Amino acid sequence: MGSISIILRRPPYGTVDAPEAIRHALGGIIEDMSVSLILVDGGVNVARKGQDISNTEYSSMEAAIKDCIDMGVEVYVDKASIKGEHLEVEKLIDGVVITDELEIAEIIKKTDTTMIF
Repeated sequence: MGSISIILRRPPYGTVDAPEAIRHALGGIIEDMSVSLILVDGGVNVARKGQDISNTEYSSMEAAIKDCIDMGVEVYVDKASIKGEHLEVEKLIDGVVITDELEIAEIIKKTDTTMIF
């Protein structure tokens, strides 16, 4: 069983980065890998509760993150990025782990592969 860290730096909508990061995370879990999805910078918005996509062509990243958590992906959210994006902790999806850059470095150090989106 391998392990992978997937770092998502981009916001949830407007590029393919968030859906691709989540697709790879779910693919890793299906292949029995240990998967850590690390949300930093604009990527922390993927874990925001109550995303309204009703007037867009996008799929909900909120639902996708919940699927990741339900399937066993460890989803980490960078504390400094939460502050930088003016996001309140109470507005994050249940099940995400709030962490700092030192723990993120340790997570990445322990995995076999790292992908950055």
